Amino acid sequence: MFRAFRTEVTECLREALAEMGHPGIDIGIEEPPGQIDAALASNVAFRLADLQGQPPQAIAGAVAEAADITESRYIGEVSAAGPYVNFSITPQYLTDTVRKAMMPTWGQLESTDTSVIIEHTSANPTGPIHVGRARNPIFGDALARVLSAAGATVERQYYVNDAGRQVATFTWAVEHFGDEVLAAADRDRADHQLVRYYRHGSSYLEEADPAEAAAATASIDAIMQGLEAGDQATYERVHAVIDPVLEGMSATLRRLGVQFDTFVEESEFIRDGSAEAVIDELQALPESEKQEGAWMLDLSDAGIDKELVFVRGDGTSLYTTRDLAYHRWKLQAFDEAVTVLGEDHKLQADQLRATLELLGEDTAGLAQPWYSWVTLPEGGMSTRAGTGIDLDDLLDEAVRRARAEVTARDPDLDAGTIDAIAHAVGVGAVRYDIISKQPTKGITFDWDRALDVEAQSAPYIQYAHARASGIIDAAAAAAVEPMVDESVLERPVEAAMVRTIARYPRVIEEAAIELAPHTVATYVRECAEQFNQFYREARIIGADDSTLAETRLAIVIGAQSTLASGLALLGIDAPEVM
Repeated sequence: MFRAFRTEVTECLREALAEMGHPGIDIGIEEPPGQIDAALASNVAFRLADLQGQPPQAIAGAVAEAADITESRYIGEVSAAGPYVNFSITPQYLTDTVRKAMMPTWGQLESTDTSVIIEHTSANPTGPIHVGRARNPIFGDALARVLSAAGATVERQYYVNDAGRQVATFTWAVEHFGDEVLAAADRDRADHQLVRYYRHGSSYLEEADPAEAAAATASIDAIMQGLEAGDQATYERVHAVIDPVLEGMSATLRRLGVQFDTFVEESEFIRDGSAEAVIDELQALPESEKQEGAWMLDLSDAGIDKELVFVRGDGTSLYTTRDLAYHRWKLQAFDEAVTVLGEDHKLQADQLRATLELLGEDTAGLAQPWYSWVTLPEGGMSTRAGTGIDLDDLLDEAVRRARAEVTARDPDLDAGTIDAIAHAVGVGAVRYDIISKQPTKGITFDWDRALDVEAQSAPYIQYAHARASGIIDAAAAAAVEPMVDESVLERPVEAAMVRTIARYPRVIEEAAIELAPHTVATYVRECAEQFNQFYREARIIGADDSTLAETRLAIVIGAQSTLASGLALLGIDAPEVM
């Protein structure tokens, strides 16, 4: 309803301003200042004051007077308060909101006929995912859900890095070392077992004498050359190592609620010739030059000081070369291409965009939102060095703590219910703690904060949803049916809840436009807070009359629907019992 109301306000303002002789001026719609009792306000009077030589207060009054709302469904009144033109809502706005929020389609906007590919996670398949890398799949998955809810057709892709030096080193290490030289594995799963070879091989290359290191490097280079040549036997050697690791990583991501539509292999763009085509086109550009066998691209005209190396001195392509071919395919196959990146890839992202433009690609549909790292209090994390907390360990601990909390609160629940709630609460706590923060701000991971079931957390929101579910069940047992009475919705407590519910579609729309799923997390927490206040002040069972009870029940159903939908956009379960 808020979006329809905003459309009416926009049209009303434009017509009034055209009548006053100012068509096309920025109408400046915004949230009204806290002391003003209105749903939307316009600050257009500030701009008109300079044009007309009058104070903004007088201009605001004139605009309000010129506004015609006779055909409006949702604008109740237009008034001036100081320099603002304010718009209040009608009772019909509240009524329609409750009715729509009770429908199963609530939280799904109209189709935009836009296809979007979102690439996220794409961690190197060399070992388990650690907490430091958890922000990418959580942010990327939530963003994909938001874009889908906003009406786009979304494909989620994982770009498998199967052609670089890291996987070549990994393959060599697995083929070269025996289990007897490795540290013990902490889990009996392929990614946890095989990462030991990668770590041992990386240490060996740093510590071996020069002759041994040179021999190892030659073996690794041979694997890379085989991949570059599209050699099937080399491809199979590499994938015999990385495929089990990738499956283990995928199992962790599934625990987190993250799944993909497609896994795209980096080597595909070598094997189909598209990476070579990119190289040929880049070499023909006047910005390209060859130095000691390597080819590089001067991007200074795009404001980028660091040259882009796209062919090594030994003739092999780089990750960025294949990524250019991948992104060219993305831009040609989809309306929009979104790539979620860590902050260490910002330069690479700028180079990629600038190079695509030199290749003649239209990059208007390319978006590269980035996020800062999740660190531990003692510092950063690294798969190669084996530092940090594995995401599996974090999820285990989160579920363990949630199970203890659920059991303490309701020891009579059966084991299956306790397990389901513990998983929903534990995983939800991890996801919410990470997605609720603005992505460009770093996070120092704190166990107690992430798993706090009382504060601004997923469990707090989940409890509000479970409470709403309990009220609905109790109302059904008492034979109370939902019904919407306009006079009840105008009461302060009820109106405040409905106005909060009404904001939800706008939150989805703006989160999609701004690629900012953390705003959904903020909204859902605010909705839970508003619902808890509503719950304390608006009884259903024992209400003064049946109309009150029935309308309040309709509001509870709308609130439950909104909380469930908002949690789903964040990838968090909404238990009906906690």
